[in-house]
Order: sequence, then structure tokens, then C-alpha cells
Amino acid sequence: MTKDIFDCIRDSHSIRQFQPKQIPEPTLTRILEAGNMAPSAGNLQPWYFFVVQDESVKRKLAEAAFDQEQISDAPTVIVVLADPARSNERYSERGAQLYCLQDTAAATQNMLLAAEGLGIGACWVGAFDEAKVAEAVEAPPRLRAVAMICLGYSDEQPKEYKERLGLAEVVKFIN
Repeated sequence: MTKDIFDCIRDSHSIRQFQPKQIPEPTLTRILEAGNMAPSAGNLQPWYFFVVQDESVKRKLAEAAFDQEQISDAPTVIVVLADPARSNERYSERGAQLYCLQDTAAATQNMLLAAEGLGIGACWVGAFDEAKVAEAVEAPPRLRAVAMICLGYSDEQPKEYKERLGLAEVVKFIN
């Protein structure tokens, strides 16, 4: 059973402590499918998802991310990579520099929400050395590491809802 999307959005938060139990393959597949269904400029889908469960590779990823322990502790880490050349073919420099990053961010968010809906804890990691991450997963040189998603069953106590800015503070209607 999955949660309502608005509940997923409200309840999601970064999980950094995981149980050692691996995510069942059908559940992981659903999370990956959610990422693959994200919108993308021109429907180019300039993403690749490298699924890492190997302990030695996860350690390399953690080192590349300035020793963030949740990366090596998570049962699964998805490295989200962009293919700037694919976006460049249709949209030139703006595609390569911006659209492919927006597209992979949308895919990452889809996977985070799917994980929340399926009862899987997740943490979006963006602070890392791109070259070291690409080297750790043996990515082709044309791909750019954009995000890592740590996935697993939470080993944390439930957190309080984080206060958000009010809509009046962040929204401007132009009629």
C-alpha cells in the first residue's frame, strides 16, 4: 500500500540512519520506474541511474562525498547521472548546462517521493566530488554525476514536521 502524494510530500525528510536490511527488488524497481517517468525537456530523458549495493563502491562514494556516513551505511545508493550531450543535441549549451540538470533533479525527486510512498527511507546527497563519484561507479566520461540517493529502511525515530515559509512569503500572483 502506498501513501497519498500530498502525504509523501509533507512527510518526507532526509534519513541518514538505516537498518541493514536490503530493499526487495520489486520495491527498488518501482522507485527506479518513478525516476524514469519524470518529465524532461523534449522528452530526452538524459539520465542514467547506477544502483550501488557493493560495500567497497559505497565506501568510495562516501569518501567522494566528504565522508558522509549515510552513503556507506545505506543498503542501496542510486547515483543519478546526466548526459549533457543528449540535451545539447536539441537545446545546445542551455540544454547541456541547465536542462539536463533540471531533468535529473525531477527524476531524483520522483524517486524520493516514491520511496516515501513505499515506506523506504531516503536521503538526497548533492555534496560530492563529481569526478570521484563517476570514477567509483565507472561511468562513461560523457556522463555527469548530479545526485546520490541513499535508500533503506529507516533506523531513526519519527521526526517532527518541519515548519515551512508561508505561501505569502514565497508566492507572487501576477494577474
